Amino acid sequence: MAGEPLVLVVEDEPAQREVLAYNIRAEGFQVVTAEAGDEALVVIRETPPDVIILDWMLPHVSGIEVCRQLKNGSQTNRIPVIMLSARSEEVDKVRGLETGADDYVVKPYSVAELLARLRTQLRRIRPAAVGERLEYEDILLDMTEHRVYRAGASLTLGPTEFRLLTAFMERPGRVWSREQLLDRVWGRDIYVDSRTVDVHVGRLRKALRSSGSDDPIRTVRGAGYALG
Repeated sequence: MAGEPLVLVVEDEPAQREVLAYNIRAEGFQVVTAEAGDEALVVIRETPPDVIILDWMLPHVSGIEVCRQLKNGSQTNRIPVIMLSARSEEVDKVRGLETGADDYVVKPYSVAELLARLRTQLRRIRPAAVGERLEYEDILLDMTEHRVYRAGASLTLGPTEFRLLTAFMERPGRVWSREQLLDRVWGRDIYVDSRTVDVHVGRLRKALRSSGSDDPIRTVRGAGYALG
């Protein structure tokens, strides 16, 4: 479904891979899986996930090498990586973290604890995905109540405009291309003409200016749109 965080599970043990995928989907997130390091790199290149759960011991390309390549890549170095490993020695944890892993979980692990760590990473990069309230200047977006306020006044937004504003407010200042907004708001598997983005951004602007306030959305010629 559009807007839901995408989690990549890279695990060569089929039973563990399926248990993780099942539980992550039960949390309301999208899941893609890979069973080898080289396969994971292809998936990440084609469909960048929001968070990666990455086993250390993988066939072909190890998890530690996958992590190293991701953290050295300008397009992938901001994707959080949770490393899974049967290696419990401190030196191994240090190596995993120094390679760039954002968290390190030792096997056998509690699925509940791993999900909590996943939510922590999502809260850092996509706070709206875990029910946080977002604020930008005088705009307040409440994910729990599914309401938007500006200068204390409640605004009426359609579902698409709400998802658009969520994306903008999670990353103020970031310039989103039309294609990126299509992926985030409409979904990766749905074909929508890119001009549709312009229509819905126009509707969002109108709603945000309904109380006479300034337009907070910036058009970047040849690039897309940004909040602020």
